[in-house]
Amino acid sequence: MSDLPVLPPDFVFGVATASYQIEGAVREGGRGPSIWDTFSHTPGRVARGETGDVACDHYHRYREDVALLRDLGVDSYRFSTAWPRVQPEGRGPANAAGLDFYDRLVDELLAAGVAPALTLYHWDLPQALEDAGGWRARDTAHRFADYASLVVGRLGDRVARWITLNEPFCSAFIGHAEGRHAPGAREGTPALAAAHHLLLAHGLAVSCLRDAGAGEVGITLNPERITAVGDGEEEIAAARRAETLRNLAFTDPILGARYPEWERETWGPLADGSYRRDGDLAVIAAPLDFLGVNYYAPSRVAPAPRVEADPARRTAWDVGAVAAGWPGARTTEMGWPVVPSTLTDLLTGLVERYPGLPPLYITENGSAEADQVGPDGVVHDEGRVDYLREHLGAVARAVDLGVDVRGYYAWSLLDNFEWAYGYDRRFGLVHVDYDTQTRTPKDSYHWYRRAIAGHRERSARG
Repeated sequence: MSDLPVLPPDFVFGVATASYQIEGAVREGGRGPSIWDTFSHTPGRVARGETGDVACDHYHRYREDVALLRDLGVDSYRFSTAWPRVQPEGRGPANAAGLDFYDRLVDELLAAGVAPALTLYHWDLPQALEDAGGWRARDTAHRFADYASLVVGRLGDRVARWITLNEPFCSAFIGHAEGRHAPGAREGTPALAAAHHLLLAHGLAVSCLRDAGAGEVGITLNPERITAVGDGEEEIAAARRAETLRNLAFTDPILGARYPEWERETWGPLADGSYRRDGDLAVIAAPLDFLGVNYYAPSRVAPAPRVEADPARRTAWDVGAVAAGWPGARTTEMGWPVVPSTLTDLLTGLVERYPGLPPLYITENGSAEADQVGPDGVVHDEGRVDYLREHLGAVARAVDLGVDVRGYYAWSLLDNFEWAYGYDRRFGLVHVDYDTQTRTPKDSYHWYRRAIAGHRERSARG
């Protein structure tokens, strides 16, 4: 038996990946360039000039990776389809070779007894659409709906769980305001327009998926548990602005059919609403079968200066709040504090804020650790084992408090291309030697396998 906390008998255990981070083969099978191809090949954007050109070579090695999933014993595998592999220009007919790859992957998963959970967008926008305005342009939302229709038309008979977008916060604000992610922009109102059009794309895609008879339909957000460094007026106002930026700009429209109460306080004249149309909220707030929650760490925030005099110099990121660290907490290789109890707090807080909240899945949770293959050929990643155990415990506590959490996907199956960090951060349960593409399951992989088996044994005994 494992030391896994008690969870409901039908609880879903899985792992997750993303297309650009693992697939490689960026010029094969008719795939077109994405904004991450462009970004990673631009000097100074990614650490050491690394790219996703090869990544984990999953495009060629997917059978080996599915075998790892089968041995791990997971119920489900969350992966993403690459938009430019399906539609190289982001519009027009499907690229048959691209859909063929995902067709083979889905069949391989099902043969291994692993249920596919498909994310339509994990940040790899076709470069041709970026050249036409990208997410700043309303038309991109409609192009996304067309793309969703193509994918569900091919895979909808075998994929039961559909996720429209992964972390639109990152796409909108880290990509368009802070500039650390593709497309690498530092903008104000256009970043807010990108956020709105991403949400509109989600709502339009939900309608397309429903029309096609898709199974469960949801979206994955990455809300943080945010607290102020003090109880003074300025500290509380800073936390309120950070909450609006980080969470409410996405959760309020999707789950509450409203725009955030404090958006004018947060963004001032940048939030001019010029990108909104009557009826958008009704589309964005389409009913969901589930909400995916990605969670890694909490945030303590403090007030910070921001440029008020000249709105043209501000970005949507400049909301007058700065991370203040979490005293006493261990940090991962990402510098993120490990405070598992805040995951429970976040989940119960979502239930309190949004009556009628749909069931939840933890669609990503994991830690970057300083992993190395030891002389014995083993990766001893005790920090990750502790992280997974403690956060699953936090999920179990939320369930005990009445939160309807249906499943948990560890991030990630494989070490992979970690965006602007390149290959310097390792989140995988499986170590990848990027020179040889050798896969080595870590101690965390074996722990998770035992935990899943123990859960099933306990559930079978009743």
